[in-house]
Amino acid sequence: AASSPAAAVGSELPPEPGGSGGPGEGADEERELLLARLVPASRLKEAVGASLASLCLGPLGGAQRLGTLVDCLVLNYRLRQGPGRGRERGAEGPLRCCGCGRFLGEPVTVPCGHTYCRRCLRRELRARCRRCRDWLLPAGGTSTAAAPLRTSVVLSRLAEKWFPGECERARAGTRLEELLAQGRFREALGAVNQALRADSSDLMLRIYRAESYVGLQEYKTAIEDLNFVISKMPNWPEVYFRKGKVLQDSGFVGDALQLFLQCLALDEDFLPPKLEVEKILCDVLSPEKLGESLKESAWNSPHIRNKPFMLGSEVTASYCNLQLCPQQSLGGSDVLEPVSGGLNRAQSAHALNSTKDLAKEDGLKRVSSEPLLSGQGKGALLKRKLSFSEQDTVVCEDGKNKHKKQGESTKRDMTLAFGTIPGDLIDASDFECSLCMRLFFEPVTTPCGHTFCKGCLERCLDHAPQCPLCKESLKEYLASRKYSITELLEELIMNYLSDELFERKRIHAEETAEHSNLTKNVPMFVCTMAYPTVPCPLHVFEPRYRLMIRRSMETGTKQFGMCISDSQNGFADYGCMLQIRNVHFLPDGRSVVDTVGGKRFRVLRRGMKDGYCTADIEYLEDVKVADEEELKKLRELHNFVYNQACSWFQNLRHKFRTQILQHFGPMPDREENIQAMPNGPAWCWWLLAVLPVDPRYQLSVLSMMSLKDRLIKIQHILTYFSRDQSK
Repeated sequence: AASSPAAAVGSELPPEPGGSGGPGEGADEERELLLARLVPASRLKEAVGASLASLCLGPLGGAQRLGTLVDCLVLNYRLRQGPGRGRERGAEGPLRCCGCGRFLGEPVTVPCGHTYCRRCLRRELRARCRRCRDWLLPAGGTSTAAAPLRTSVVLSRLAEKWFPGECERARAGTRLEELLAQGRFREALGAVNQALRADSSDLMLRIYRAESYVGLQEYKTAIEDLNFVISKMPNWPEVYFRKGKVLQDSGFVGDALQLFLQCLALDEDFLPPKLEVEKILCDVLSPEKLGESLKESAWNSPHIRNKPFMLGSEVTASYCNLQLCPQQSLGGSDVLEPVSGGLNRAQSAHALNSTKDLAKEDGLKRVSSEPLLSGQGKGALLKRKLSFSEQDTVVCEDGKNKHKKQGESTKRDMTLAFGTIPGDLIDASDFECSLCMRLFFEPVTTPCGHTFCKGCLERCLDHAPQCPLCKESLKEYLASRKYSITELLEELIMNYLSDELFERKRIHAEETAEHSNLTKNVPMFVCTMAYPTVPCPLHVFEPRYRLMIRRSMETGTKQFGMCISDSQNGFADYGCMLQIRNVHFLPDGRSVVDTVGGKRFRVLRRGMKDGYCTADIEYLEDVKVADEEELKKLRELHNFVYNQACSWFQNLRHKFRTQILQHFGPMPDREENIQAMPNGPAWCWWLLAVLPVDPRYQLSVLSMMSLKDRLIKIQHILTYFSRDQSK
């Protein structure tokens, strides 16, 4: 097997659909690692050779095990196309599908925030988003059938208001798809022809007509329609896949393989062609097919006869003769003679009516199927060009073909009818959140299709895990906590309501600044005592405190005040600021918040904001001792109380010590400079937190600004508990 210095990247590749463990799992993993090393260098021949060499590890574990080889083939194909062959985004317009680039007749917003037409999702054309490569299916889903595809209510209304004609076309396409799914191909063909007489420029109708022809086994006519679509939209991946399927069903597997690779070169996340390529390669590389292919193609080739037999190199060279080159334009329908055994075309003559008629009427160039080719024949095989490289086939309304000369432009104007919105149809009220009645700010779309401001939706989910409008359950949506911005809606607001958006952002910035102030209207959590430097884990479940914690995180302060309750004033006059270190959200919206105490404060004025308490505060610091004699006495008192605290803690029962250590951690060490911190030594606060003292007594110690007074208070408490220990 060929080797490469590139590092293996198998672990970085996404798992292939259908993969599963089994008795041969070790051999399959070794095979994948062997092939994965070839992808970064795009070494096609070595990749095929490695595939053949991997057969020594056991039989192939299914088509899905060839995903790495397919990636290498696609990468090689794309590199040979050169930098000039970019992937176009399709028709420009305000409402455009992220997948097919066509009009969003039935817009569906996926979890990542991008919007697709229902057709792209319903037909399972892709597993990943074309924009961000995120999985399109919800977590745990295996099929789009597992989760109903709900159209976006806001975007659907905009589409109906702005482009009613295009929406009617989309509905007509849905009816045609239903006929095709039911196998009513004649009826679908009649409906498509009638629609084409009304609008011959709709390329989607030609796709439907081609599918109708395929259902009726009229493959040649289907190819004509697909060629016409390719001539108009040469970078639409789906049309290459449709054409490849027609050729594959007709027995021309070699050409189908090239079209599938061309489709993947344009869109690597287009799922169906990748699965088809894997199946073809699995068939070609199976031991039985390899034996037949070697016997018929390798041994009968004049330039191979006199060479010693080498499994890897011979079949690699034979396989690479597929000539996956950019010079072979895949817009046409020239047919490569399939290799016997691995690429069987037993049904080709019957499927396309006849070789002579096809070549005569459709301009399809055929190559000889004789096993021994002359020099001229071999040259034709290796240098053949598909018919669209010389001429483009255009299907007229009468069903006949008309050819354009080489070099004549067939590029159409990519600005569709839905490219411009009349100014009088743009209304800011169409972009209002139904909860706050203001312009959408960071719009998010729920699985049920309704759209809200992100902040508004989060506040509603704090109270109940259901849609505020239709009351559909959003438990899974809440558990994922993936509130992705609906990018299309945000783009529309930016492009058409820029002034209103600027004002909306200004108001939001003012609100954020108000929430960021750490002296005015500081959010207050009324619950328990908190102390400087001491951890204070919290279980947050009330909606008002969910909102408070979220705002503290969004503003970046990650701080709020903690006070104990007070029967007269609502909460105490003194408290401690808490710094959020981590937030762990539970599936039902509750959270476990890891905080640690910070500064002490005194309440100056009380208030209320969205259900939780607020306060204007001033921070407290210990008064420094400047006199040397007093400082010396303070150190002596500090050392005495510290030793007394250590003695009390060591004399506790093992059970109590263990519980304290698990909850609060070990007691802080004695500090050299006892006045270095504005709140005094950390061990004092740790000890005050673990002592079983009434909160009112603890609050009095918290409010002290003299370290000497605080040490004396702690000394009295320790003396009291030490007497109990001695008893």
